[in-house]
Amino acid sequence: MFAIVASLIAVSTAVNVYGQIEAGKAQESALKQQAEQERLAAESRELERQQQLNAALAANVVGMGVSGIKAEGTPSSIALESAKNVSLSEGMTKLSDRLQQAQLRRQGANARSASQLAAAGTLLSGAAEAYGAGK
Repeated sequence: MFAIVASLIAVSTAVNVYGQIEAGKAQESALKQQAEQERLAAESRELERQQQLNAALAANVVGMGVSGIKAEGTPSSIALESAKNVSLSEGMTKLSDRLQQAQLRRQGANARSASQLAAAGTLLSGAAEAYGAGK
C-alpha cells in the first residue's frame, strides 16, 4: 500500500514539476513576443516623429523663403540648434524604448528561472513526501 501511495506522490510531483517548467517557458515566450511588439511599435513611433520633424523643417524653410529671410546667420543657427535638440530628444526616446524591450526580455528569463527553481522545490518536497509514505 505504501508503495502505491509513494508512486502516486511521485507521479503527482512529476506532473507539477512539468507544469511549472512549461508555465515558465510560456511566460518567457509571451514576454519575448511583447518585447518584439514593443520594438515594432517603437520603430513606428520613430518613423512618425521623423515625418513630423521633416514636415516642420520644410515648413520653416518655406516660411523663411516666403518672408525673404535668407538661410544664413541667426535664423540658420536657430534652426540648427533646434535640429540638435530634436536629435537629442530622439536619442533619449530610442534609448528608453530599447531599455523597455530589454526589461521585458529580462522578465521573461527571470520567469523561466523562477519556474525552474519552483519545479526543483516541488521535486524535492515530493521526493521527501514519497520517501515518508514509503516507510
